[in-house]
Amino acid sequence: MTAPAIALTLGDPAGIGPEIAVKALTSGALPPCRPLVVGPPAALRAAVRRLQMSAEVVVADRPPAAPPEAGLLHCHPAGLEGAPPVTPGAVSAESGRQAVAAIEAAVDLCNVGACAALVTAPIHKRAIHLAGSPYPGHTEMVAALTDTDEVAMMLVGGPLRVALVTIHEPLARVPDLVTGGRIESVTRLTHAFCRRLGIARPRIAVAGLNPHAGEGGDMGSEEIDTIGPAVARLVAEGLAATGPLPADTLFHAAYRGDFDAIVAMYHDQGLAPLKMVAFDDGVNTTLGLPFPRTSPDHGTALEIAGKGVARPDSLIAAIRLACDLAATGPASR
Repeated sequence: MTAPAIALTLGDPAGIGPEIAVKALTSGALPPCRPLVVGPPAALRAAVRRLQMSAEVVVADRPPAAPPEAGLLHCHPAGLEGAPPVTPGAVSAESGRQAVAAIEAAVDLCNVGACAALVTAPIHKRAIHLAGSPYPGHTEMVAALTDTDEVAMMLVGGPLRVALVTIHEPLARVPDLVTGGRIESVTRLTHAFCRRLGIARPRIAVAGLNPHAGEGGDMGSEEIDTIGPAVARLVAEGLAATGPLPADTLFHAAYRGDFDAIVAMYHDQGLAPLKMVAFDDGVNTTLGLPFPRTSPDHGTALEIAGKGVARPDSLIAAIRLACDLAATGPASR
């Protein structure tokens, strides 16, 4: 089987994206693949120099035909050949503009089939907003660029797979956004993702919203009014869904193997436990897209950008998962 072509964006060039891209691609820890870095070549070359690597950056508009030789980095410039340099660690509209341009070019490569999967290095939300992007983050941006209506964010790390009903929302808004339709959509996407990984009948735990899953209505009614009926409809469809379950105990149950995935109601409910067990090598993946998309489960780390100390573990794990998913064939929308 041909090694999959992977589009790897540099993320915010003022962050650690260029550094971890160089480290990951020269680590010798990746499965056979044909990576094409997408972003300003100057930022990639600057990272090579800072890390004192002997790697060579080659400008290309398509991924290599075969896994490249060690130390050879193919880079799609995304129209950024003459882009001005940015200062490591500094938030700016220019770094946001370059990050967005790389994402748009990489999605185009995947949309036309030139690349089988997308891996995105971290972006800085303030920087992309300064550049005029209206999106809260990668998930929403890539969904718009692929005309995908229903997507979900999932984090994978250690033995846990956690999908989110709501993503980057203020906590005060979450109860109104937890709807039966959204719970059902995210759970179906989670089921399809697990099936793609080879799990024949995924066991999915659906978290409650309130402490103790509402304690029979004494601590909130969302479990009775919304979450429970949604789970019942999913079970009637044939999905092995269970819930609503108290979030303070279900992660332990999933960690010991009782469930294949969790559907959490909001960002910190799902991600705090996962990052406890997989802080360095957790992976963010977007469910529902026409191609696999993964990213490291961390941010731009501006405080250490340009210092050569960023760890590439999570990006390596993201590339590995993208390769695994690409090997299963095209995703269904």
